[in-house]
This record gives sequence, structure tokens and C-alpha cells, in this order.
Amino acid sequence: MSANELTESNPRSHSKSPTVPAISAIDLFSGCGGLSSGLSRAGIRSVAAVDNWSDALETFEFNHPDAEVIEADLGRGKLTKLMGQLSDSDVVFGGPPCQGFSISGKRDPDDPRNLLYRGFLSVVSDVRPKLFLMENVPNLASMDSGSLVAAIEHDFIDLGYSISRKILLASDFGVPQNRRRLFIVGTLSDQAFEWPEASSISIESKVTCRDAISDLPEQTVSDGSPYPIVELSDYQRDIRIGSDFIMNHEATNHSEQTKKIISLVPDGGNYKDLPQELRDTRKVNIAWTRFNSRKPSPTIDTGHRHHFHYQFNRVPTVRESARLQSFPDYFVFKGSKTSQYRQVGNAVPPMLAEAIGYSVSKFLAEN
Repeated sequence: MSANELTESNPRSHSKSPTVPAISAIDLFSGCGGLSSGLSRAGIRSVAAVDNWSDALETFEFNHPDAEVIEADLGRGKLTKLMGQLSDSDVVFGGPPCQGFSISGKRDPDDPRNLLYRGFLSVVSDVRPKLFLMENVPNLASMDSGSLVAAIEHDFIDLGYSISRKILLASDFGVPQNRRRLFIVGTLSDQAFEWPEASSISIESKVTCRDAISDLPEQTVSDGSPYPIVELSDYQRDIRIGSDFIMNHEATNHSEQTKKIISLVPDGGNYKDLPQELRDTRKVNIAWTRFNSRKPSPTIDTGHRHHFHYQFNRVPTVRESARLQSFPDYFVFKGSKTSQYRQVGNAVPPMLAEAIGYSVSKFLAEN
């Protein structure tokens, strides 16, 4: 079977999923579908996805063929047609763009991007779902002394929703990555929402970078090629379920000088391990950072090329980044390699979304 034939026949139908009744949902600011991928395993089926990024929507549509994909800017008016078709959806979820209050940005409370959540608010107001789930960067909770998140929550309270908020660490839920995200849940019930309990709090019990990617080779593997190495961990065995081949594993060709500098950094090291004359070759504090093979990775970025494989002298491939985000191997990324890195880095880890999804399913079943 050719690579083209493989990409036209996604094996995602073989993925493991719980035998629970389907809950219909709308995914806003969907990106490539990290939230939808995880929530679907808890019986929450995305019937529509909305975003203004065509590459990410191409990936979403390929991996969620039963969902209606809508390219639109949620910061520019209501989606009247969408609301008429999907007014019976049980859940609305998504993550408005967070650059306005991200730690990597200026964190300006007056940044107009902070108001994009009003597009989310508008859909919730029209659909009146039984529950909504909104995710964002943890810094949102402390921005402007907490007044920004308080204003957001008050808007939903005015719609009749009870609000619960929590910051979760992805590595506590089996994701091989120390990524924190803020989640806000709103319900039309007064009963308290129960957040998922962490499954692996201790350092020793967490999934490591080696657990996640040690079976993926140093060199490029053509899309659709069989796995050249057997699975070497329980995580790898589970992440391969539904896939018999590798996709999105194209290694970056660095210059000889770059590879030489990377080679001087040990497993888990960073620029401080370099000779003094090389430490300032990149002007960011995360420069020349190697993943630690014995720990979860730091937050996967969108392809800035500052984090490197714990063993190989290169940045991680898209597939390795996806593994560290907990995307299953059957999840295929579309678009250019640069776009694929952005899609992976901007996504919510599916395994974290799955854990929240079971809490959502349980709450809706009991109410």
C-alpha cells in the first residue's frame, strides 16, 4: 500500500474507545483537534469544529470525518447558520487564542485577543449546552490580579452557569510532558463538577521522554513505512494501537555547526553545559535544551527549534512531538512541516482531554 493510499484511509476507527453513550459537542477554536481526540475516547463526539486556520482544519477533518468543519473567525460576529443546525449539542468546548495573556507574550490585559473568548461566549449563549469546557494558559488566572478571569466567569454566570476552575498538569495524567493548562467548566446544574484525579503524581510513576519516543529512529522514515523498531514501553504499545505504520517522522537537517553544538549538551542539559563562547549563540533562556530521557519533556513548543532530542543531535520530529503530546500514532497531521509543528504545539494533550472527558461524561450521566 502506498503512502498516498495510507493517508486516504485513516485507521483511527481502530482506536480504543469506551463503550459509553455518545455526547454531542461543538469544538470551538479547534485547531487540529487535540481536545476532540481526547474527549472522543470518553464518549463525547464532536459534531462540528470551528477555526480560522485552514491547515489545522484539514488535519481535523481527516482525523474526525464525521464532524462538520467550518472555517470562520469567531471574533467576527455570530455563526447563525451553525447555531441553527447544532442547537441541541450537549457540550461546547474549546480554547480561545491565548497570545494576549501567555507567559511568552507581553501579558497585556487590554490586548484585543483576550476578548476572543466572547466568540466562545456567544456560541454558549445561543446553544445553551448542558456543560461548557474552556481551556487556556495558566497565566489567565493571575492576569491583572485575577480580574480578567473573574470577568470571563461572570459573563457565563450571567447566562445561568455554575463555574468551576482548575489548573491541571498533563504529566499527572499519563502524558510524557510537563504542560500546565487552565480549564474552566460551566454547568446548568448546581451540583459540583468533579475534576479527574491524577493518576501519576510521583516523579517515578510519570511517563518519560524515553518511554514515549525511544522506538522512533534517528533518521527520516517515509510516510506509510512499517515500524522499524518494536515497542519498548507500555506507552509505546498503547500509542501504536490502531496504527501499523509511521507518519510525520521527517528529521530536520541541521547545519554541521548546529549539530556540533547540540552534541556538546548532555541528556537533560542546556546552554549552561556549553563552553562560554557558545552560550550566547541563541538569546533565549531555553536555548540548546535537551530533553531529559528520564523525565517528561518540558512544554512542547510550536517549532521554535530550541529543544532537542535527548540522544540525537536534532530537534524532535513532528511525530516525536505528537508522541510527547500523547497523540496516538494513527492521528495524521496535514500541511507543511512548519504548520504541523504549530498544530502539535498549540494542541491540548489528548490524554489530558480524555481524563477530563470522563469527568464530563460522568457529570452529564448523573445530571
